[in-house]
Amino acid sequence: MARVLITEELAQPGIELLRSKGHDVQISLDLSPDDLFAAIAETDALIVRSATEVDKRLLDEAHRLQVIGRAGVGLDNVDIATATSRGILVCNAPESNVVSAAEHSVALLLALARNVAQAHSALTQGRWERSLWTGTELLNKTVGIVGLGRVGRLVAQRLKGFDVRILAFDPFVSSESARAVNAEMVELDDLLSQSDFVTVHLPRTPETVGLFDAERFTKFKPGARLVNAARGGVVIEDDLLEALESGHLGGAALDVFDTEPKLHSPLFTREDVVVTPHLGASTDEAQDRAGVTIAEQVALALDGDFVPFAVNIAAEEASDALRPYLGIAERLGAFFSGLVTELPTEIEIKVTGEIGGYDTKIVALAVLRGVLSKHSDSPITFVNAFEHAQRLGIQIREFRSRDSGEFRNLIEVRSGDHAVAGTLVRSGNEPRIVMIDDHSVEVPLSSHILVIRNDDRPGMIGIVGTLLGKAEVNISFMGLGRDGAGDHALMALASDQPIAGEILETLKSEGGIQSASLIELG
Repeated sequence: MARVLITEELAQPGIELLRSKGHDVQISLDLSPDDLFAAIAETDALIVRSATEVDKRLLDEAHRLQVIGRAGVGLDNVDIATATSRGILVCNAPESNVVSAAEHSVALLLALARNVAQAHSALTQGRWERSLWTGTELLNKTVGIVGLGRVGRLVAQRLKGFDVRILAFDPFVSSESARAVNAEMVELDDLLSQSDFVTVHLPRTPETVGLFDAERFTKFKPGARLVNAARGGVVIEDDLLEALESGHLGGAALDVFDTEPKLHSPLFTREDVVVTPHLGASTDEAQDRAGVTIAEQVALALDGDFVPFAVNIAAEEASDALRPYLGIAERLGAFFSGLVTELPTEIEIKVTGEIGGYDTKIVALAVLRGVLSKHSDSPITFVNAFEHAQRLGIQIREFRSRDSGEFRNLIEVRSGDHAVAGTLVRSGNEPRIVMIDDHSVEVPLSSHILVIRNDDRPGMIGIVGTLLGKAEVNISFMGLGRDGAGDHALMALASDQPIAGEILETLKSEGGIQSASLIELG
């Protein structure tokens, strides 16, 4: 059972999911900094939203912390670099609020085009001002989308029905991907000079902070309107004010600000500005999705499983094709660790077959988790596995190829004279060892595996079987392999019960038995 600390509001279904997994869930809202520092020392998982600052000082006190979950998208308040260096997995719920954020962006754009907020305010104050609040149609207008990620693409899809021309800028998205959502990819300055409306959908990064400054506003088409429901700080608000006051911009709609909460700003008094208090993700549906999604990710992390939305593991490492092989990769690593007498200084990890066509770093990480877990007092995670290997002086060599010989896919772990290879059989559901120390064998990756090297002569199987039978050890599976010269052979036996140490010593003393190793995989 792990202790999960939740410091901000989380949807009840997410809380119940964690409790159903047997975890001790502590909900402590509005903690003082001192109380948070005290609580984090005994916490295995931390779930936050945007208000809790998870900085280096806090992480210095987080001696047990395995995972940080952000119930939402933005991670401005989490020191990801420090967390990564400590082996702490950081995950978010990137798809939980994308629909809500996209719909809010479109709502702000429409409100800006038709002066909805201003007309509402006038009428509620007793003024009937039809002529004053004449708006503009979207038909045949050009909308520029800056950032064509999850939210930006949804905005493009929803604007298609308004018969607008859509331009997009995103250095990480291909022109083909843009065309799929009816957008034309262009450079940023070209987008700004042609667009009647510009809507921003960028994360807050060192590269994007201050992107829309005084100089950038001069690139806008005269009279254009700006919408920002993404991240504060991307737009320099003082420069935006000057662009509005000069008349170069025709209006702005903002849901996010450089500091939050923001209660006072010269922008709030302008009739050409629409503002909302960071409501992009504020729908019942988005809150429920965020709570459940982050609870699922945290539960996976606490179980030691792969976490799809981990942000400190590269996205390409999370291919659906590779995920079924992470479990066998870790068990092969654990088997290899039991096979060698001491940790080697170099480990070769080879991934071949169909999965060899992908970025297989995540498979190597899974192997290392298995190899190193019994050699570390702290948890080995997908985040810190390579770092642990480096500290132990182990050099990792990775190879991948589409050619796996007779197997559809194959994972091999090798160092010096020792090696193990395995794959999934029976429609990819059953893990099998298919090679040990260059002997072709086939044996399940069971909890108890006995590896025996023996003289290649008659009667050896009988000797082993008789001895184990007398000890009431039931052999569930046996794989046999011979070397090419016929000098010695190898037996790999899976048993239903653990094999006592004295049985192992008796086996080693038998004539013709060269060595015997017991590998417990749990």
